[in-house]
Amino acid sequence: MVSLAIGGQINLTSTLWFCGIDPGTNSLAIASTVLASKMTIGENMSAGLGCSAIVFFLGATRTIHLIGSYTPVAIVRGIQLGAAGSLIKKAYDLVKGLQWTITADNWADNNVWVLLSFMFVILCYRTRIPSALILFIIGLIFALIRMFVTDNDSDLDHPIAGGHYPDTIIHPTPEEFRDGVVNAGLGQVPLTALNSVIALCALIDDLFPDRHATTSSVAMSVGAINLIGCWFGSMPVCHGSGGLAGQYRFGARSEVSVIFLGVCKLFLGILFGSSLVGLLQLFPQSILGVMLFISAIELGSAVRTVNNGVTEEWRQRENWTLLLITMGAILAFSNDGIGFLTGLVSAVLLSIQRLGPVEWSKAMWDNAKLIPYHWRHQGVLAYNKAGSDAKPVMDPEDPRNEGLPKPTAPSIFSIDSSNHR
Repeated sequence: MVSLAIGGQINLTSTLWFCGIDPGTNSLAIASTVLASKMTIGENMSAGLGCSAIVFFLGATRTIHLIGSYTPVAIVRGIQLGAAGSLIKKAYDLVKGLQWTITADNWADNNVWVLLSFMFVILCYRTRIPSALILFIIGLIFALIRMFVTDNDSDLDHPIAGGHYPDTIIHPTPEEFRDGVVNAGLGQVPLTALNSVIALCALIDDLFPDRHATTSSVAMSVGAINLIGCWFGSMPVCHGSGGLAGQYRFGARSEVSVIFLGVCKLFLGILFGSSLVGLLQLFPQSILGVMLFISAIELGSAVRTVNNGVTEEWRQRENWTLLLITMGAILAFSNDGIGFLTGLVSAVLLSIQRLGPVEWSKAMWDNAKLIPYHWRHQGVLAYNKAGSDAKPVMDPEDPRNEGLPKPTAPSIFSIDSSNHR
């Protein structure tokens, strides 16, 4: 966010306002492409608008649910592990230039603070101490000291208190809209659909089993906030599973933490707005890197459930193979969409090898006939957390099941072990 604000590719005031109304994380694929290609703010906003329109449509038509229904859990877990690996790489990039020697210039940002911050988080790991909030406050204090005491002669702009509000209306040209959507927006669509909707809903089921979130509502939420905020220069955002994992790891257990975070962002946006850019530049990379690293560990640890309820050794091995293939493709190409397609193609090829082309074709046809049923009756479908396939099953405790037909077709990715070859 800081890099985009410094480059004039977002409006920080608008970003704080809209992220306060609907807290989220930046859209990684869009942000990385915009920074690398030095796109304009019009192209950045066009990418966000194009991606969000597609995601909102998938959510409004409840079509995105079908993606989750027919995506094996091993691939979803692979996406989560790949995202975790990407966050670890980003954390390393933040701290690799730091030194062990403490001088007057780096007293607030060095490897000693990396070690101390890491030890503090680990010591608080099994407690409900809000270690992330404490580290953030420490980092903010360091940034304030550097700005107003030790580095007060720097050229960085100081925060200016006042009534700041979104006053920028973006009018992208047809060329900016085309370049933004094609070069940055389309690459974000699979990442948002998979990591910010499907993987997020799976993680919610893991962390909060009694608070299931539908893929449709999450997709429409992501789409709506960007379809409004991007016109004002707000950074394209999404509800990443990494953000939820990090908040949970650092003590969040209810919606109060998100509301508090949103209020803080909105307050900062109203009081200081874009004048905070200079202060954010001085936030210690050592502390930020540790927080990012621990969030990645929490996100990656979710893959431990990939074989829950699976007893067959061959199926366990196949699930881990798909998980690692998906993760490897994501890390190699830095693209969740490529990772998803690689994992899905591998799952299809493995199932064809196991069943044979004839049996696999029959199973695929049976599943295709169930698509209208799954689309109509999403309200009574729940993820089967006992197995390793993210396919919907009838919830036996839901009274709305009465009178509805029971789906019986096998999954093209998961056939009874008696058919294993």
